[in-house]
Amino acid sequence: MDAYRTATSGVAERTGQGRTRTVPRWSVPLLAAAAGVVVWGAGTALGVEAVAQGAAGDMRIGAVTVILTALLVGLAGWGVRAVLRRFGTPRAGRTAGERTWMVACAVVLLASLLGPLGAASVSATVLLAALHVTVGAVVALGLRH
Repeated sequence: MDAYRTATSGVAERTGQGRTRTVPRWSVPLLAAAAGVVVWGAGTALGVEAVAQGAAGDMRIGAVTVILTALLVGLAGWGVRAVLRRFGTPRAGRTAGERTWMVACAVVLLASLLGPLGAASVSATVLLAALHVTVGAVVALGLRH
């Protein structure tokens, strides 16, 4: 399998023998949801209640909310990545495309971190921020190549 096909068909990972293993792009939203549930589960196991305060009142963040939100973010990221790849300039090369992707991810992540500021407690703020960073990192790095 040539390097171009590997880079465009999925996330490439080098193995110890010099071979490349491809993780399909469709799995990135699933991995983001799984990582989010692990972080949420660890936080709730430590006794943190993930509660966000909003205009409509308090909203308890449960596992279903984490899974659905992470899947939505992963699918949206996949779409944005496809658009960037489609309309990117071929002369810019892979590095410029990667830089554009990572900058876009950083901007979205920083904007999303405004949400946890409305949590009910400091521990809930930390848990929700950790959820945002975890899901964002999985999507950004998983769809990077």
